[in-house]
Amino acid sequence: MAPASQRELRAMSTPLTVQMHQLACRAKEAAVQLAGLSTTDKNLLLERMADALLQERETLQRENEKDLVNARAAGLSAAMIDRLLLSEERIAAMAAGLREVAALPDPVGEITGMWRRPNGIQVGRMRIPLGVIGIIFESRPNVTADAAGLCLKSGNAVILRGGSEAIHSNRAIGQLLSRQLTDMGLPAAALQVVETTDREAITALLQCEDQIDLIIPRGGEGLIRFVSEHSRIPVIKHYKGICHTFVDAAADFDMASRICLNAKVQRPGVCNAMETLLIHQDIAETFVPRIVREMHQHGVLLRGCPVCQSLSDRIEPASDADWDTEYLDLVLSLKVVEDINEAISHIRRHGSLHTEVIVTNDYANAQHFVRAVNSSVIMVNASSRFSDGNQLGLGAEIGISTTKLHAFGPMGLEDLTTRKFIVFGDGQVRA
Repeated sequence: MAPASQRELRAMSTPLTVQMHQLACRAKEAAVQLAGLSTTDKNLLLERMADALLQERETLQRENEKDLVNARAAGLSAAMIDRLLLSEERIAAMAAGLREVAALPDPVGEITGMWRRPNGIQVGRMRIPLGVIGIIFESRPNVTADAAGLCLKSGNAVILRGGSEAIHSNRAIGQLLSRQLTDMGLPAAALQVVETTDREAITALLQCEDQIDLIIPRGGEGLIRFVSEHSRIPVIKHYKGICHTFVDAAADFDMASRICLNAKVQRPGVCNAMETLLIHQDIAETFVPRIVREMHQHGVLLRGCPVCQSLSDRIEPASDADWDTEYLDLVLSLKVVEDINEAISHIRRHGSLHTEVIVTNDYANAQHFVRAVNSSVIMVNASSRFSDGNQLGLGAEIGISTTKLHAFGPMGLEDLTTRKFIVFGDGQVRA
C-alpha cells in the first residue's frame, strides 16, 4: 500500500482517521486485482462463501447471540431485535443469495454498443467496475453478505460499516467471507468490515474521495442525511418511501382491493409499502367504505380528507403532515381526487420518487400515468411491494436510489458498474 503523503497525514487529526484512510487505500489496491478477475473465479468465490456460511453457522450464531444479549439489555424493540437475529433460515437465505448472484450474468466487460464512424474507426462502450464501494448500514447483518456478493461479482472492492447493534455478527460474517478471498490467493482487502463502532469512522471514510468511488447508505432517513451532508464522495440517496396507489374510476374493485391490501398490510414497515391511497371521486362513494372496512379488519389506522371522512366514521382527519409521512406501520392516508391529473399533481407534490401505482382498466390513463409520474418505479395493476431488485428480475439489489445520478430505483449488478469508451482503428489520425 502506498503511504499517505506527509501533507495528507498532517491533515488527519486522529489515529482513527489515519486508520480509515489506510483501510481505503488497501481497498483501492485490491480493486485493481479484482477488476481483472474472470467470471469463473468470481462465481467460484461466491460459491465458496456460500458454503462457508453454512459450515460455520454455529460460530455465526454464537457471535450473533452477543448482539442479541446487548440489544435486549439496551431495551431495543422486538422489531429491532428481530432484524438482528441470524436464525438457521436467515443464514441459509444469505448463502442462497450468494449463489443467486453467482448465477447472474457478469456485467463486467459487456460491450453495450459498437458503431463505425465515417473515417472508419469503430467506437463502443464497455462496462467496467466502479472501483471501491462503501456501504454504511444499520441493523440487519445479512446486508454484510448480500452487499459483499453484489460488489465482488461486479468487480468492486467493498468497505462495510454496519451499526453498533450488530458489530459481533458483522465482524464474524466479514472475517468468514474474507478468508475465502485469501484462500483463493486474492487480497483480503477486497472485502473489509469496519470493526469499530465509533461514529468518527464514518466521517473519516466519507472524506476518502481519492480512494472510494461511491457511498451507499442503507438505513433510516437520519443516517442517510448524515452521510449526504458529510460526504465528499458521490452518495446514492433514498430518504423516504412515500409510495402512492391511485385507484382510477376504471378500476376493477376486486383487483384494487387485493393490490391495496397487499401494499399496506403484507409488510408495512418497509420502504415499498403504500403510505397514501388516492381514489377517483366517481367511485369514492362505493370504494371508500369497502376499502375502509377491509383495512379495518387488518388493524390499519386510517387518516383521510374531509370527503373520505364523510363516507366512513372509521377515518380520522388527516393533517397536512400526513401526506408527507412515511408511516412504516399500519397507518394509511386516504384522499379522494377529482381525476387522474389531480392524483398525479398530489404525487408530484408529496411523493419521494420511490414507487407509484395506478389501478385501472383504461389503457390511455395507464399510459398517461406511466409517462407523467417521475418516480423510479411506476406500476400498473400491481402492488408496490414488487418494487424490489429480486422481484424485478435483478437477482438481488444493493439498495434503492431515489436520485437520478447514476442510478434510479432498485440497483443490481449493472448499477455497480460504469462504462468506458473503446475505439478500434487501423491507423487513422485526426486532420
